[in-house]
Amino acid sequence: MNQAPFVYEAEYQRIGNWLQDRCGMVFPEKKRELLINRMLSVCDRHKIPDLHTLAERLVMGNDSDLLYAVIHAASTNHTYFFREPQVLNYFQDHILPNLPAEGARIWSAAASSGDEAYTLAIIAAEKRGMKWAKNRLAILGTDISGVVIAEAEKAVYGAMHIDKMPAQILPNYFDHVGDEHYQVKAEIRQLCTFRRLNLKNHPYPFQRNFHVVFCRNVLYYFDKPQQKQIIEAIYDVTEPGGWLLTSVTVSLRGLESRWQMIDNGIYRKPF
Repeated sequence: MNQAPFVYEAEYQRIGNWLQDRCGMVFPEKKRELLINRMLSVCDRHKIPDLHTLAERLVMGNDSDLLYAVIHAASTNHTYFFREPQVLNYFQDHILPNLPAEGARIWSAAASSGDEAYTLAIIAAEKRGMKWAKNRLAILGTDISGVVIAEAEKAVYGAMHIDKMPAQILPNYFDHVGDEHYQVKAEIRQLCTFRRLNLKNHPYPFQRNFHVVFCRNVLYYFDKPQQKQIIEAIYDVTEPGGWLLTSVTVSLRGLESRWQMIDNGIYRKPF
């Protein structure tokens, strides 16, 4: 498996098509080498001789562990606490103080290892107090990868995840668990629930709508028609007057969305 990535044209097409059909993920030519290298890593871990064999086994579809491993590898994106402060500051200063006193529901729609969901819980505890958060706040984190959902539930993080946090957050909301790793305190963990969910599979199976949805650093995996379908499906599970927060570099312009743009990365559902 030491051939140069550019020789894997057929495998790149087959695996890319499988990911798009199965998950909606799109790996354009500029991300070709990224996809191939990630799939080569899957081959190494699962002792698969080459990408051709991997593609064959994906198409056969009878090895669920391998399927989930491929999805996890394709969707892996480094995340960390307090990522993109511009969006978080808007949430803290303009959205959080006005959430219903009787209770609020927040959805982290691409939760990865849970950094975003726990960040939101910490911000809520800081801004509105732990008592309100415990009694009135529910945060759901979803991701297509069961591997990262398991990591989110453990809530143990190393330096790469926590080194951009404000200094006072670590001692107040984390327990040192050894070997330079820290676990989110139980009272914050209890605010967050994590589940597997493929954003492509909509309408979404929620019984109650959300007041705020974070959908950051995931839409670029999808093509434009799928992006529109996803943000419209999110709209349908958001309360009137509710919010959608994306990455500051992601614009919904051109998608003919029902969302009203408030600022870069900030959208609202009209009342």
